[in-house]
Amino acid sequence: MPGFSTVTRIQEHLVRCLGGCNNKYRYTTSLYNHHQKKKKMQSVTPILEADAVSIIKSVTPTLDPSRHKGQAGKIAVVGGCREYTGAPYFAAISALKIGADLSHVFCTKDAAPVIKCYSPELIVHPILEESYSVSDDERQSSTAKVLAEVDKWMERFDCLVIGPGLGRDPYLLDCVSDIIKHARQSNVPMIIDGDGLFLVTNCPDLVSGYPLAVLTPNVNEYKRLVQKVLSGEVDDQNGPLQLINLSKGMGGVTILRKGKSDLISDGETVRSVSMYGSPRRCGGQGDILSGSVAIFLSWARQQDAESKLSLNPTMLGCIAGSILMRKAASFAFENKKRSTLTSDIIECLGRSMEALSPVN
Repeated sequence: MPGFSTVTRIQEHLVRCLGGCNNKYRYTTSLYNHHQKKKKMQSVTPILEADAVSIIKSVTPTLDPSRHKGQAGKIAVVGGCREYTGAPYFAAISALKIGADLSHVFCTKDAAPVIKCYSPELIVHPILEESYSVSDDERQSSTAKVLAEVDKWMERFDCLVIGPGLGRDPYLLDCVSDIIKHARQSNVPMIIDGDGLFLVTNCPDLVSGYPLAVLTPNVNEYKRLVQKVLSGEVDDQNGPLQLINLSKGMGGVTILRKGKSDLISDGETVRSVSMYGSPRRCGGQGDILSGSVAIFLSWARQQDAESKLSLNPTMLGCIAGSILMRKAASFAFENKKRSTLTSDIIECLGRSMEALSPVN
């Protein structure tokens, strides 16, 4: 029988062997984890924080006394029905406050007097109809009249905002679908927001393959788009890659995914805007954003026509609109805190423009 010291040496030898095996196992596991982590990192699409302040300065035109009315942008909002009159007003007036020369609203006849009362600055066209006001026999002729009226103005617009306060009346949505088709034929850029996203989600072909279309979904609207176009669920772990795939799946439209950080993609790259912002989530901020993107997109296209820009003008318009909206919301929250309303943010748009892109 071996002595105590012999037993001890045997035990120490076993411990060393077992420890070596454990160390080897830990080393192998570490290598595996490193490989998996590296593999995961390689599959993740990099997000670049946009140099938003430089972009907003680069696309904003100078205030030149030799320019005439209309050269700084003509925007039209298609939306507004009996129930929702605030949303189209917010989008249209925001474009004016930022620097557009003219802002139009195409809405239903019931919504027009209300929207006109909000501001005499807006040009209001009460031409849209809802199902209750048009009989089945009249629908075809009524739609033709609406399209004829819109077509008279279409070539004058630098950008359309489609959806704020539109509602979900079937006849009205059918009519707006035809307006979208006519805008595509005229090569007019479109910002699709609000109920316009409901329309496009149900019929992606309306904008699919149109590079001058911008979608601005919130979290729920984005979820429905992913389910419809990619037949899956939102994957926040691989959010940028999924956003690129969604844009590609819709033929290269630009998508501005609203959130804590706004993510923007045209199917080629992803940019993030996370500066500024406000914890207040009052309704209507998305309407300000859509009006902001519309005017900045218009300006970016003008600049791109004169000297080629580094990014797609739709991307630049989204980045500039995003940072301005966030800056205005932060200014408004500084003053009003919990009582901040959309109208307070709109009143801060001018101050925000001056802070980010001062008048020379």
